[in-house]
Amino acid sequence: MKKKYLMALLLVLAVCHPSFAAEEDTVLSTIEEAVKQYKAGEYADAASNLDYASQLVRQQKSEKMKQLLPEPLPGWEAGEASAHTIGAAVLGGGVTVSRDYFKEDASLSLEIVSDSPVLQSVLMMINNPMFAGAGGGKLETLKGQRAIIKFDANKRSGDVYVVVAGRFMVTVKGDKVDREDLIQLAEAVDYKRLSEN
Repeated sequence: MKKKYLMALLLVLAVCHPSFAAEEDTVLSTIEEAVKQYKAGEYADAASNLDYASQLVRQQKSEKMKQLLPEPLPGWEAGEASAHTIGAAVLGGGVTVSRDYFKEDASLSLEIVSDSPVLQSVLMMINNPMFAGAGGGKLETLKGQRAIIKFDANKRSGDVYVVVAGRFMVTVKGDKVDREDLIQLAEAVDYKRLSEN
């Protein structure tokens, strides 16, 4: 009985979310096609299909990561969340999700980057106080995460960089804002959920 119930539930989910089911099927069928091509010695076609499948997987991951972008702070408004995936041929690839926030003439933007080799250089900066301080940044801890915070009080602009689990970089940028606005938005991210992705 439980098995029938589970199958019915999966069928309902597939019908309610046909694009997700279709995309998942596309990933599997593309990988299966690549295996056939590999066995047949069609290496260029197999590699192309594997690249395509990995891009589809990144797209699914980016859609899931968009849910981790926080709601606007009290008194702020937010634009639509957006997601971008970059293939391995460009800067080693990666997944980026972002959202912009507004309040009168003030603006904040939050971006989460995943699966990018560029993160290694940022990790070096965060782990080395000399690098962090060289650009006017200050090392701090936000919700248990190491962060570099740069803020120009005269221009009322700044940035926050947080590396999570060695795999994600959260960047908050602000213009015509208070330092507290930057920190509050950075702290609104659910870092535990992010690290589990």
